Amino acid sequence: MPTCGPATWSPTPTACFWDAEQRDSATALRVGSTKQEVTTAMTSLFGYLYELVGAERAQPADDLLSGLVADGELSAEEITGMAMLLLVAGHETTASMLGLGTFALLEHPSQLAALRADPSLWDGAVEELLRHLSVAHLGPLRAALEDVEITGRTIRKGQVVTPSIPAANRDPRRFDDPETLDVTKPAQAGHLALGHGIHQCLGHQLARVEMRMAYRALFDRFPHLRLAVPSEEVPMRTDMTIYGVHRLPVSW
Repeated sequence: MPTCGPATWSPTPTACFWDAEQRDSATALRVGSTKQEVTTAMTSLFGYLYELVGAERAQPADDLLSGLVADGELSAEEITGMAMLLLVAGHETTASMLGLGTFALLEHPSQLAALRADPSLWDGAVEELLRHLSVAHLGPLRAALEDVEITGRTIRKGQVVTPSIPAANRDPRRFDDPETLDVTKPAQAGHLALGHGIHQCLGHQLARVEMRMAYRALFDRFPHLRLAVPSEEVPMRTDMTIYGVHRLPVSW
């Protein structure tokens, strides 16, 4: 645990908290982490968030957690669970998507130029980036309710499979020229980057708004933004369940 413990916290998360959150989230999402490492990381993160909820209860602020505390119907454990979901499922995915999308656009200057020339393309561009990049590479586990054959492979009732979201999002039977990133074409509905049906991400609209705002603000603020290293030197998150870049060195 970092040297600044929960007792030093205020209702505003400190730099110490965010360092711990990044460490614990990285451990939990790393493909090679052991079961014990994941359990330890999640327990540590839950402990930090539980203490933060307590601090919010003692000194409410104008934020989401204080609003949940003020509701009075939820226990500290329930609010902490919601905070865990927001951090791991919401923050990690969106942050990774912002970094990876920026990398993709810097690698495709003609695409970025098209967006600069016509900002109305940004809504469709976000959908295209989501489809093309698919930061959540590993789909949710699904169990077959009956025997089913898919492309010549029989999956028996009760067997568990993990769908490949990138493969689905680049299926030529569903998308035109799926291997090409093209932000100028009309948005192709039906990608699975944010789930589908009853399993669609609860925060999918928030994620879209965040990306539309963040990408535009970034490239408006830094019109000469460019990679500071060759693209092959950018460290990718191939070791994580949430894809992206570990670092993105840029200059402007």
